[in-house]
Amino acid sequence: MAKEAVTSIRRGTKRSAPSGTVMRLLRGLLTSAAATVLGVVVFALFISWLSPSDAVISVMNQALKLASIFLGVWVCVGRGGTGGTLKGALLGLTYMMLGIIGYAFLSGLTLSSSAYLADLAMGVAAGGLCGMLLSGMRAK
Repeated sequence: MAKEAVTSIRRGTKRSAPSGTVMRLLRGLLTSAAATVLGVVVFALFISWLSPSDAVISVMNQALKLASIFLGVWVCVGRGGTGGTLKGALLGLTYMMLGIIGYAFLSGLTLSSSAYLADLAMGVAAGGLCGMLLSGMRAK
């Protein structure tokens, strides 16, 4: 018996649609960005009315970042989702990187590299922790 050679012809390559994970990360990132914009508007009104000290402004800025990361991770991972720690850490890292880039372009100021690294580490830690907590909850 002679074996026949089987050839396959590729008719074309299709690009697959973005995976569900990528889309969930993008939705989470957009949620974080929207929460940040809304928070900045509310915070600007707060500053104009009360004239808080620089220390209060700094604390509120960090709280706004953490709240935005939490909301984004909630949209990305959800309650009882899988891979929450990794997805949350990735979302936190991406959110902080975009924030640092935006800050550098809009303000024209540069902070020390240790300040940038601290912000990135805070984003990774907060996102990972939120993702871990959310994925550990029972799904509705």
